[in-house]
Amino acid sequence: MNISIVSFKNEYSKDFYNLNIEWLKTHFYVEPYDEKVLSKPKVYIIDKGGHIFFAIYNNNVVGTVALMSVDNTNLFELTKMAVSPEQRGLKIGQKLLQYCIDYAKSVGLPKLILYSNTKLENAIYIYRKYGFIEMPVELNSPYKRSNIKMELILNQQKSL
Repeated sequence: MNISIVSFKNEYSKDFYNLNIEWLKTHFYVEPYDEKVLSKPKVYIIDKGGHIFFAIYNNNVVGTVALMSVDNTNLFELTKMAVSPEQRGLKIGQKLLQYCIDYAKSVGLPKLILYSNTKLENAIYIYRKYGFIEMPVELNSPYKRSNIKMELILNQQKSL
């Protein structure tokens, strides 16, 4: 299976929305914050210094993930990861995750964070497999559905 991963293009905005809405409605519900970000990914992610990547197979978008800047700092949230239902189980999510980790390391980000829900056991397993560790969820978490926050330390500062 030859999957290519490409950066955001406006023409993929609808795929970004549809892939994410599908899994949210399947497992949870669409929160107002989700609707806002998914409806205008260029405004809420790209224009704020973030990145969105897409997995392409046979000229079709089959997966997506975003690195969203947190308060215009060099802290980024791994978010909005979704794979089309027909392609789940083919490790596309893992390819997107590895791509994000490699990208984050290449631009010198110190760490990535993510919010999830322990109901998504497969996702949590994969995040742990890639080195993410659990940390406390703050009271003002951006997502009502999140009950787990994880981080991956990428580039440790070297002490003098």
